[in-house]
Amino acid sequence: MTEKVRVRFAPSPTGFLHIGGARTALFNWLYAKNRGGTFVLRIEDTDRSRSTDEYIDAINEGMQWLGLDSDEGPFRQTERFEIYKKYVDTLMNEGKAYHCYCSPEELEERRKEAMSQGKPLKYNGKCRSLKEPVPGVNPVVRFKMPREGQTVVDDLIKGTVSFENEQLDDLIIQRSDGTPTYNLTVVVDDVDMEITHIIRGDDHLNNTPKQLQLYKAFGYDVPKFAHLPMILGSDKARLSKRHGATSVTAYYDMGYLPEALVNYLVRLGWSYGDQEVFTKDELIQYFSFENVGKAAAVFNPEKLLWLNQQYIINTPPERLAELVIPFLVKEGVIVEDQAVNMQWLSKAVTTLKERSRTLIELAASLRYYIAEDVEYDEKAKKKFLNEKSRGLLVELKKGLQSMTEFNEAELKKLFTSIAEKHDVKLGKIAQPTRVALTGGTQSPGIFELIDVLGREKTVKRIEKAIGTIQ
Repeated sequence: MTEKVRVRFAPSPTGFLHIGGARTALFNWLYAKNRGGTFVLRIEDTDRSRSTDEYIDAINEGMQWLGLDSDEGPFRQTERFEIYKKYVDTLMNEGKAYHCYCSPEELEERRKEAMSQGKPLKYNGKCRSLKEPVPGVNPVVRFKMPREGQTVVDDLIKGTVSFENEQLDDLIIQRSDGTPTYNLTVVVDDVDMEITHIIRGDDHLNNTPKQLQLYKAFGYDVPKFAHLPMILGSDKARLSKRHGATSVTAYYDMGYLPEALVNYLVRLGWSYGDQEVFTKDELIQYFSFENVGKAAAVFNPEKLLWLNQQYIINTPPERLAELVIPFLVKEGVIVEDQAVNMQWLSKAVTTLKERSRTLIELAASLRYYIAEDVEYDEKAKKKFLNEKSRGLLVELKKGLQSMTEFNEAELKKLFTSIAEKHDVKLGKIAQPTRVALTGGTQSPGIFELIDVLGREKTVKRIEKAIGTIQ
C-alpha cells in the first residue's frame, strides 16, 4: 500500500450521468478507497456547444445519490484554458506540433478518396512541413505522431495492446478558435492532477496510444491504464435508451435504492467468488483489477429488480419510511409536506417490504393503509362481498368494537372464535375482510393488516362493506 494512488472520474456534461459513466465512477472510487488513495472529480466541459450547467448539476446529484463522494473537485476544464494554451505553445516551439490550414471540405474530400482506395482514414500530413502561414485562415494545431514503430499499452485489465504508429493520425490538439481538444486536455489535466491510474471504458482504448505519445512528448511518466469492458443490452448491442432507462436519475425516479444500483453496477464486469450481494465496506475491501473480466458485461434489468427487492427487504423500516415519502407524494397517496406519523409508517412498511420490488410499488401498496377509503376490485367484490360473508362481517365488526385489547394475538382469538362458531375455515372470514379493508385480495397477513390499520379505520371499512352487500 506504499504506492500513492490518485484516480479521477472525468465525465462530459453533455447529458445525464448514465449507467456506463456511473460504473466507471464507481470502479475509480472503489480502487481509491481500497488503496487509501484520492478520488478526483473533473468535468470535461470543453465542448461548449453541448455542455450545460444543468447536466453538471445532474452529474453531481447522481454521484451524491450513489454515495460516490469525491476527495477533490469538481474541477472544470473551461477554467483551465490558459494552462492548455501553454502546453500547446510548448509543443509548437519544440517542433512537435504544427499549424494545419486544411479546410473541413478539403479534409472530407480526402477522406472519401481514401475510402474509395481502401486506405486508412487519416490526415495525409499536407501541412506537416509547411514553412509559411496561409493568409486569412485560422489554423488548427496538429500533434506530430511518429510514423514508424509501435505504441504499446500495458493495460491492467486487457494486458498488452499494440498499435502500429503508421495507422495513427496527426491529431488536432487545438481548434481554429483556439480551444483545446479532448486528447490534449485529458493528458494535461492528468499530469497536473498527478493521476496515477486511469480507469475508464474500453471505448477510450483507441485514444490511449495518442495520449501516450503526448506524455512522451512532454517528458512525463505515463500513468497506469485500466480499460473496463463495455456494457451491452440483452441483444448484445451497446447499451442505449432502447434497452430501458440508462441514466442514474431515472433509476431514482423508478424507486430503486442507491445501494442496490451500486451493487448491480459493480457486478457488471467484476466478481468475487459466487457472492451476489455486497455491503459497500465489502466492495471496498474486495475490489481489485484481478477480478475484472475482459468480456463485455450484459445489462439485465430483471436481475437489477431482484437485487433491489433484496435491498428493500434488508433495509431498516425506519429508513424505508423516509425513502418512500417522496413516492407517496408522487403517487398521490399524501400531499407534499403532509404530517406523517413516522413510527406508524415504519410499522406499515414492515408488513409490505417483502412484497415490494421498488419504492413505487411500496408507495402504491401503502395506499390502503393511508387513504380514508378504498375502491373495490370488481371481481374481488363479487366473489367475497356477498350474502355468505355478510353475517360473518357483522359479527366481526361487533367483536372488534368490544375488544378490550387491540393487538394481533387478540385479533387471532376473535377470528378463531367466529370461525369455530360458524364451523367455517379462517379464510372464509379473512378473505372478505381483506377485500373490505384493501379493496383487493392481496395484502399482508390479516392480523397484522388490521393491527396497522387500527380499530377505527377497520370498523369503518367493514361497515362500508356490509352496506355495499345490503
